[in-house]
Amino acid sequence: MKRAIVTGGAGLIGAGICRALATEGWEVASFDLREGPEGARHIRCDVGDEASVAAGFGTLGWEGLDLLVNNAGIAGAAARPVTELSLADWRRVLDSHLTGAFLMTRAAAPLMREGGSIINMASTRAFMSEPDTEAYSAAKGGIVALTHALAISLGPRVRVNAIAPGWISGADDLRPEDHEQHPVGRVGRAEDVAGAVLYLAGAGFMTGQVLVLDGGMTRKMIYAE
Repeated sequence: MKRAIVTGGAGLIGAGICRALATEGWEVASFDLREGPEGARHIRCDVGDEASVAAGFGTLGWEGLDLLVNNAGIAGAAARPVTELSLADWRRVLDSHLTGAFLMTRAAAPLMREGGSIINMASTRAFMSEPDTEAYSAAKGGIVALTHALAISLGPRVRVNAIAPGWISGADDLRPEDHEQHPVGRVGRAEDVAGAVLYLAGAGFMTGQVLVLDGGMTRKMIYAE
């Protein structure tokens, strides 16, 4: 049985990834401070903390790994003008995304089997921004660079790619205009990201790449009325 670790498995996207992998027959461990969905083994872990990551892998006790999905990261916590952004909040956001991906990858790499895959969760915010999102955008931009660096360092035994989701929601109260911003006609869902994870896990000739998953939103030119 193939084995996968998903960080942030209790969140919307992480839970969707865990469920999809379990449905496909994977043995899944969710590294998160909160318990993830049914079908995934819960490993309590703060991925931005070195000791917590080490303890999490010790608790897990696996001797082989086929897939690591670095999905964890807080969002919105530091959404304020850069002149008001504290160093502590800046570091908290970068640690949860970028440092967490580094620490998890460093711990997982010795366990990765030949042909294994690492998938990092970037964002379209690595390429475009709204105001007051410096910490989040910087973290996701760092994920993009970390991805291609790891692909070179860990290849050819392990492939490393990233997914850059756009607007992903589980809400039922979205407006028609929210969906209409997307050329595909709707806002993204967690299962869309999960499908991309399954694709990249088996895409044996793809490494060092960023798969933009945004319903075409970043390709649409928008003018003020």
